[in-house]
Amino acid sequence: MPPKVKVTKESIVKAAVALVRQNGVESLNARSIAAFLDCSTQPIFSNFQTMDDLQKAAVDAAYARYLEFLDSEVKSGKYPAYKSFGMAYIRFAKEEKELFKLLFMQDRSNGELVPTQDFEASVEMIMKANAISKEKAELMHLEMWSCVHGIGTMLATSFLSLDWELISNMITDVYQGLRTRFSVEEK
Repeated sequence: MPPKVKVTKESIVKAAVALVRQNGVESLNARSIAAFLDCSTQPIFSNFQTMDDLQKAAVDAAYARYLEFLDSEVKSGKYPAYKSFGMAYIRFAKEEKELFKLLFMQDRSNGELVPTQDFEASVEMIMKANAISKEKAELMHLEMWSCVHGIGTMLATSFLSLDWELISNMITDVYQGLRTRFSVEEK
């Protein structure tokens, strides 16, 4: 009977995410993960061919956590669906600062920004709510996201602390301004 595997791929990814939460993205390396799991680096490289593969798995796990925030915010019914996406993004930045930095504050200049499922869903919501073209909805969402990302970044870096009512009002104000602009342009 072969020996029981003690360090699984799943446990390595969980350890990687836990380390990022505790110490930031800089801690995402084989030695720190091995120390966290109290093992050698051998199980890490038995489960992942490269550190890039492990980092991608950690990013995927962090993104899954972000999607939980989106789902929870939408299900709460506190805000309209599109606003819920923005509020969830900001809440994720505040409550999961290091995971937010891992996902949304890394240099992406060497790669193409691939639309995510929340981006596509956001564009669809804007198109339906405002009767505008996909092209205009994408631009409106990009402008809205820039505002939401700015607020999230301020919270994730502890640059500024804002209460939820003010954040909600800021998002509404920006959305209404953009909505007016794009609705007028469409006609």
